Amino acid sequence: MRLIDCLATTEKLAALFSDGSVLEAMLRFEAALARVEARLGLFPQAAAEKIAAAAKPEFFDAEAISRDSLLAGTPGIPLVKALRKRVHADDPAAASFVHWGATSQDVADTALVLLLKKVQDIFESDLSRLEKSLHGLAEEHANTVMLGRTLMQSAPPITFGLKAAGWLAAIHRSRKRLNESFTDALILQFGGASGTLAFLGDKGMAVGKALADELELAYPEAPWHTHRDRLAALMCACGVLTGVLGKMARDVSLLMQSEVGEVAEAVDSGRGGSSTMPHKHNPVGCVLALAAANRVPGLVATFLSAMIQEHERGAGGWQAEWPTVAAITQATGLAINSMAEVVQGLSVDTARMRSNIQATNGAVFAEKAMLLLSPHLGREAAYRLLEKANRQAVASSRRLSDVVGEMPEVKDHLDFKALHDLEVPELYLGVADEFRKRLLASLDPDSCSNKE
Repeated sequence: MRLIDCLATTEKLAALFSDGSVLEAMLRFEAALARVEARLGLFPQAAAEKIAAAAKPEFFDAEAISRDSLLAGTPGIPLVKALRKRVHADDPAAASFVHWGATSQDVADTALVLLLKKVQDIFESDLSRLEKSLHGLAEEHANTVMLGRTLMQSAPPITFGLKAAGWLAAIHRSRKRLNESFTDALILQFGGASGTLAFLGDKGMAVGKALADELELAYPEAPWHTHRDRLAALMCACGVLTGVLGKMARDVSLLMQSEVGEVAEAVDSGRGGSSTMPHKHNPVGCVLALAAANRVPGLVATFLSAMIQEHERGAGGWQAEWPTVAAITQATGLAINSMAEVVQGLSVDTARMRSNIQATNGAVFAEKAMLLLSPHLGREAAYRLLEKANRQAVASSRRLSDVVGEMPEVKDHLDFKALHDLEVPELYLGVADEFRKRLLASLDPDSCSNKE
């Protein structure tokens, strides 16, 4: 992992998009193409074996191929040239069959798809871990009361279980969209010069289908050189998921503020500290997810802008995609991994949650008091009365129920029990738990199981 990318990816994803990994994916395409073409009788089996034997990443200079790609406009051309040269050194006749019937974008696009297939596996592992942990929080804290917060201000109580279930359901919906997009996008690219496979005559489709099988990819209706909609949908799905994770990271980081103190990330050696302030416990996992969520929308916009490609081969649009796709998927993976670690190690201070409700001196129950008084005073009159009561309570640092209980307009309508129960959070949760249960019921049955 490069130092400049250390806050933009994970070790697994950095390795996946390393030079060696990208070379391996491109060479895997070339070796598979040679094998299936020889199997279908287009050239000798011995030639395919020579090509496959030469198609090993360690035999190639990634730096030289990168440098030559700037001259060629695609990494496919210098890679094929280098592969042909290596095969030629061992078997000049076999060298002529390298890249038989393919075009440079075929190898580049298919290599990218092969990398994305591995990305999906990494995402799925971390998303499964995240969903299981969130499900546990949602169940454990079904009855844990906390402040609701609207426009960053205190509001009537909710439960932490409902909050966690909301995060979980949004992530689960995004995960389903993401996997549907992966299914659509993990397809072979093989069209030859202009998307007709004319070089292969009547065997073009047979080669394509066999190549897709060899690489364990789906075979599309036709080559998609300048039709980038499937990849675009995948990038958009990454953008939505990263936004969902960013929302959760924002919530958790706000709940971690010193003045709030309701949750905390795990304290590990070297994690979340400060270079100058020993007391600090920073929301580092949330920070990484938020950084990713800040970056991804612009990158998705870049990909969407690059979709407008000319005729049968794009000039500039396609060339913009490789670094953009790599950046989007690595940022998305970082956000998933970071929040999975956050939730797995999250500590919840239930006493602080309750004390923060108490610290409002009952102000968050003004709506409930208005509801109780409306049948007697009318809604508007009750609203104005509670506004007045709240101002008095704040000015005198008294509880809202005490102030309300002393008002002449109220004495005939609210008895001692009603005033006593006014500020009990458990008595003003509405259907919070029903909503929590509905959110959990919306998940796929196996999504949060302990089965691997």
